[in-house]
Formats: sequence, structure tokens, C-alpha cells
Amino acid sequence: MNLTGVGRRYGRRGPWVLRGVSLELPRGALVRIEGGNGGGKSTLLRLVAGLDAPTEGRISGRPRRTAYVPERFPAALPLTALSYLTHLGRVHGLPGVEAARRAADGLERFGAAAYGRTPLAELSKGTSQKVAVAQALLAEPGLLVLDEAWTGLDASARAELDRAVAERTAAGGTVVFVDHDPRRLAGAADARHRVEGAALVPVPAPSAGGTEGVRVRIHAVGPTGGPLPRGWPAAPAPGGGVLLTVDAGRSDEVLHELLNARPPWHIRTVEELP
Repeated sequence: MNLTGVGRRYGRRGPWVLRGVSLELPRGALVRIEGGNGGGKSTLLRLVAGLDAPTEGRISGRPRRTAYVPERFPAALPLTALSYLTHLGRVHGLPGVEAARRAADGLERFGAAAYGRTPLAELSKGTSQKVAVAQALLAEPGLLVLDEAWTGLDASARAELDRAVAERTAAGGTVVFVDHDPRRLAGAADARHRVEGAALVPVPAPSAGGTEGVRVRIHAVGPTGGPLPRGWPAAPAPGGGVLLTVDAGRSDEVLHELLNARPPWHIRTVEELP
């Protein structure tokens, strides 16, 4: 798959979010995309997945079966987790019995089998994210696009998604991903690129230990007057909410607890600090 001179802007006179992007995505490759919040990473992933069309340039060679896990899963659908996955399996062309089997297997794999008959709108953020990941793997896609797909998952589900990524690339699929944790799949990526301005630039592989000491800042908005889980220290954020600064190694744990609190916290931004 190739992107050649791709640009994207919203509106005829809007600023360019991306421009002049050329990128080769070989079969079996694992490609990491980096960049600041609001810098165009999600726009690039939507272009790669075929959910958006480029304003200029060309995208060619996209595999027939493409799957995408968004940063925010649209859980407010009038379906249970199992019926949703079964329906998507049939959309992918699977026979009904096979679609139902793969749906159940996907929920089991990511630790959500107990929620198969639960309406999507009643699932926690963490469980709905498990459903989002399961749907992406239903039909063994040739292209798998993951936008912060690990956020909100518990430790066992994160590890399972790591294994699923390795399985897809080993089978010849291409995986493109964004994640807030610089250690995610560290050493496994075949290429790393960073969105800077509207351009995409290659990033050298980090040296051993190159992610030690990395900090992540989380902007979270919680229930009115609700305390932070565990009483984590935080600073007030401009425009409301709080800012938490944590070691990258703890960021998954913090996000999981915030998103699975009752009621859950809303995560506005997650960014690696320079």
C-alpha cells in the first residue's frame, strides 16, 4: 500500500492538516505514527483506513479487508456486544454460524465473554474497547489500523492485543498504530514516523533504554466534585478538569482506572512530554 503526495484539509480554504505525505506500507509491516495532540495523527490513520478521502494526492494498494479501531468507540448502538460482532462478521462476508463463532471467540479472547448479551450502551469504557478490538480482528484483515486502541484496556487485554498485532504481521498483514506510550511494541516496529506541522517525517529507532524516564500528561474531566481514583495528585487544567503527569510505564494503569471508574472520567488529551 502506498500514499503518494497525500494532503488533507477540511473546507476549501481550511488549513492543511496534512500535506505532501508519501508513505510506503509493505505487507507484514508494523508502522508506528507519532506526533502531538491535534497534530494530524488520527486524520492520517483515517486516510490509511479509507474512512476519509485525501484532498489531494493518491492512495493505492489498500487491502480488501481493512479494519480500524478508533480512539473513541461509538458504543451507543441498539445492539448487544455479541449481536454487534456477529452482524459485523456477516458484513465482512462470513456465514452466520462462523460469524457468531468468531464473535464469541473474540469476546473470550479479550476477557469480555460475560458481557456478550449486554447492550453496548451499558458497557464500561474498558469493555467497549475490548469489543472494538474484537471487531477489528473478526475477519483477519490485511490492514489493521489502531488509534490508541490499548487505552482503557486492562493489562491482560493489552497483552492480548500485542499478540494479535504480532499474529497479523506474521500472517502478512500490515498494522499501523498510534499510542501514547512510547514503549508500546518497542523494538517491534519496522518503521516510525512523526507528524510535524502538516508533514510526515521518519523517526530513527530509539536506542536501548531510550524511553526510560519518559513522562505522560493526561487531561481528564471527572464527575462534579468526584475525587480522583487513589487520590492521585493533580493540577487544575485550563478550561476545567485536571492534569496528571505520570511515568509512561504507569499511564496505562491510570487511564484504565479513570475510564472504568463509576461514573467514568472523560479523557480529553494524552500526550508524551518532551
